[in-house]
Amino acid sequence: MSVQASTTLENAYHPRLLSSPVILLLQALVSAAGLVVEIIAGRMLAPYVGMSVYSWTAVIAVVLAGFSVGHWIGGVFAERPRQHSLGMIAVALGLAATTTAMTLPILRLVSGPILSSTPDAGLAILALASIIVFLPSFFAGIPSPVLAKTIVDLRPAGPGKALGAIFAAGSIGAIIGTLAAGFLFISWLGSTLTLSMIALIYVISAIVLLFMGGTLKHRIVVVISIGITSIITAYNLSLGTVCTRESQYYCIRIVDFTPELGTSAKLMVLDHLGHGINLEAYPKELITPYVALIDLFVQNRFGGVPASSFFIGGGAYTLPRAWKAASPGATITVSEIDPEVTKLALDRMWLPGTGINIVHGDARVTLRHVQKRYHTIIGDAFTDIAAPPHLVTYEFFQLIKERLKNGGLYAMNVVDHVPNMPALLAIHRTQKAVFNHVEVFAEEGDFLSGGRTTFVLFASDEPSGQDHLVDQSGQVYAKIAPERLAQLQLKYDPPILTDDYAPIDRLVGLGEL
Repeated sequence: MSVQASTTLENAYHPRLLSSPVILLLQALVSAAGLVVEIIAGRMLAPYVGMSVYSWTAVIAVVLAGFSVGHWIGGVFAERPRQHSLGMIAVALGLAATTTAMTLPILRLVSGPILSSTPDAGLAILALASIIVFLPSFFAGIPSPVLAKTIVDLRPAGPGKALGAIFAAGSIGAIIGTLAAGFLFISWLGSTLTLSMIALIYVISAIVLLFMGGTLKHRIVVVISIGITSIITAYNLSLGTVCTRESQYYCIRIVDFTPELGTSAKLMVLDHLGHGINLEAYPKELITPYVALIDLFVQNRFGGVPASSFFIGGGAYTLPRAWKAASPGATITVSEIDPEVTKLALDRMWLPGTGINIVHGDARVTLRHVQKRYHTIIGDAFTDIAAPPHLVTYEFFQLIKERLKNGGLYAMNVVDHVPNMPALLAIHRTQKAVFNHVEVFAEEGDFLSGGRTTFVLFASDEPSGQDHLVDQSGQVYAKIAPERLAQLQLKYDPPILTDDYAPIDRLVGLGEL
């Protein structure tokens, strides 16, 4: 093709559309969309692996890797004639739309095989993150170098200012995308609708770019990608979300458990882990073993439901509901960080609307500002590989002790691996630096069989005098011998957890010291 013919073909497009403001807007939109996908990816993984430092680390690393490779490829395209380079990034954005729409069905397809075949939680999370977000990030990273080269060509008299403008537009877009995803899209639209919206943004951007440049081949590829994206998006929307409600904190699911128990019952699942089973007609019935253990230990200690209790975390509100039913005059306060959890407990889990004082906020902040003292404080904010670090430190346990009455008791559940129990040993050692007595109980069968087990630590200044507990169903709970704990402490030398150093995610997630 001659130079004259090439120039004529390029000028056949819309010269007014090819302008600095449009290029800057495209850069901002693409950057915003890429960051929204990054935030949504963490939410998408939550129902399968929870939300922890591992999931966010994996997602951020994979997204950056995708952007990096995409930027490099985009730099190669930027050296080609403008018509071709703009057409190529239109294709890239069409493929970004397709791969973004594909993330949800692919995750549903591969999550089971990967999680069942990968024993290490960190590697499993990294594998899932790589499969769902590398390609969308890769394609979204391609346009930036081409758009930067284009705006420099449009402003030859001020290339430095042009580059500064394009970088600023990308950063502003990323900031807006991050804030919008975290504060608006997840809780108002949910993951499926948000990803559909991002795919639409990519499609519109690709079409705009085709009006600036590109060939017939570029148009054909973009049209095909739009068609595939539309089909996948319609499929995603027809499936709906796996969550009963997506909040700013959790994917919350309410599961009908009636067939399993033979009476009207529901299970609340936060992200991927069950957080309580409530029976409609039997509020005092406790199905989850560690909850039954806490109830049994506390009622043995106080001769019934304690007069005043503070709960760190509400979840399904199973134990607060049971204690209120057993002792209507008891003072029960619950600090639950997620208002949506409380709403669903009220609407779907038969939580009474009165009689329990509910504070929505972080439990540590709540305890710091509440000047009351309680007979019992219950810590139920642990999951499996995700643990709030600020709720397991020496400073926090000191606050707990200040909020307990004389003879008061602090109970908390911990999920860890037998036989090493690295997280349990670190928390036990930290609590021992604050309380005179810290006793550890678990289901006798679980402890003997090994693997991942839920333990309950009971901390106070007075010993319980109990080595075994048996509930009404005959389930036996055994105390880990203090001698054994001392031997393991000596062997592994776990750290005392502080606000400055609390590697609880590593200890829980990896099962190693």
